[in-house]
Amino acid sequence: MKSGTPELPKIIVICGPTGIGKTTSAIKLAAAFSGEIVSADSMQIYKYMNIGTAKPTIEEQKAVKHHLIDIAEPNQNFNAALFSEKAGKIIYRLWQKKIPAFVTGGTGLYIKTLIYGIFKDEKSSNAVKEKIKKEAAEKGLIFLYEKFKKKDPEAAAKIDPNDSYRIIRAITVFEATGKKISSYHKTHGFADKKFTSYKIGLEINRQTLYERINRRVDKMIEQGFIQEIKDLIRKGYSKDLKSMQSIGYKHIIDFLEGEISLDKALDTIKRNTRRYAKRQMTWFKADKEIVWLAPDNILKIVPNIRAFLYPEKPIT
Repeated sequence: MKSGTPELPKIIVICGPTGIGKTTSAIKLAAAFSGEIVSADSMQIYKYMNIGTAKPTIEEQKAVKHHLIDIAEPNQNFNAALFSEKAGKIIYRLWQKKIPAFVTGGTGLYIKTLIYGIFKDEKSSNAVKEKIKKEAAEKGLIFLYEKFKKKDPEAAAKIDPNDSYRIIRAITVFEATGKKISSYHKTHGFADKKFTSYKIGLEINRQTLYERINRRVDKMIEQGFIQEIKDLIRKGYSKDLKSMQSIGYKHIIDFLEGEISLDKALDTIKRNTRRYAKRQMTWFKADKEIVWLAPDNILKIVPNIRAFLYPEKPIT
């Protein structure tokens, strides 16, 4: 680090697919360091949506303080930029108090945006970005990276060829503004990272994960998931809301309206949740900074976290 450059706040990221046990693992680690948890889950932000989002229980939230849970009404718009802004303020405050922040969740875009930020000046349209995403899907990420490298070799040298998020963002900036993303870095003083992170990914055998997901869906029904959705509807929240169209909520609403049977609803929830978990793993596996381990071995990472947070302190 250059002399005179302030140290970036440090965060511990705990990520992985739905149903793998991120909450339990995060509580164990945060408790070991007297830290606090910043939720990076795009559904747990909503009030009244507890069972279907596998929100930490009251007891779990008492064990370790959680942030960014129950902060929005189900009919409020929320996105990665808002998350980054709110989470960033919390993390800086904790950092000043010397309290470690454990950013925990499965919403990969939230975590990416938190660490790398979003250009406020890029003026890139969603249409341009969607066009580039389609090109990546049709021709492959390597094709897109080579195209990017020709346009902006300086920036390309700093980006992993497998980092689809940053490649697509860089090309979007170029095509929408005609300017290289590297020029934005210089002109606007854009810091590539807002935080220094130690990333932990949780993984287990895929079949075991899928079985856990299936059991969790059954448990959600036992815990009163159907009544939770009835209460949301009674409160006046429309089935057409983005939050109510999420996995689980949409399908139980279809059951309540007589469009499908309960068995069909549960089978669809399980299938779609398994598919979502697979997409999450694909996203996180592209990040070469993530250290992977099984939830049962989570405490083995404690010495690594200690060395990351307190490099000046000798290991005893």
